[in-house]
Amino acid sequence: MSIRIGLTGGIAAGKSTVAARMRELGALVIDYDGLAHEIVAPGGVALPRIAAVFGPDALLADGSLNRAWLAERVFGRDAAPGARERLDDIEHPLIYAEAARLERRNPGAKVIVHDVPLLTEVIRSIPFQFDHIVTVEAPEQMRIRRMVATRGMTERQAVSAANRAQPSAGSLPTSSSIPPARSPTCWRRPMGCIAGGRLTESFAREKV
Repeated sequence: MSIRIGLTGGIAAGKSTVAARMRELGALVIDYDGLAHEIVAPGGVALPRIAAVFGPDALLADGSLNRAWLAERVFGRDAAPGARERLDDIEHPLIYAEAARLERRNPGAKVIVHDVPLLTEVIRSIPFQFDHIVTVEAPEQMRIRRMVATRGMTERQAVSAANRAQPSAGSLPTSSSIPPARSPTCWRRPMGCIAGGRLTESFAREKV
């Protein structure tokens, strides 16, 4: 029987490092950011659906996604009401379907980690039940320093990104709305201890 873990955390909190460590320990890690890029890559399954909903200008002449055009209409100041929801309605089911396919392709995986950057936004609609939810957190100033140092952001851009980032573990649904863990589980350091269906581990003291 597999254990399924939902892994999440704000930008520059150290989630990718935790995912890599879980992979090193033998977990199957399903990267939702990677899947999101795959479905809108040239020839991706989402492209015809995006063009059908947002119009042919959503694609460039070579058939690839017109990212700047779409971003302005979905996230820009003058974006139409409901534009982001329409894009999510296209992309999310395709991402979930690919995640399910990866699980089926790895029937022997004992631990399956769904690396979902915005898990709090989809926790009630994602078609997977998690035995545990792992939230990676770090102090805001540490995250800002990391974004400036590793992502080419100005401090102002980093502050803005941090303010838009995912809420902390306290914003996740309580155990009454998430199936309880089968049993407390402990990963070796630096993973911390998963207990009661939730782990909140600050990596502020870890070099992640």
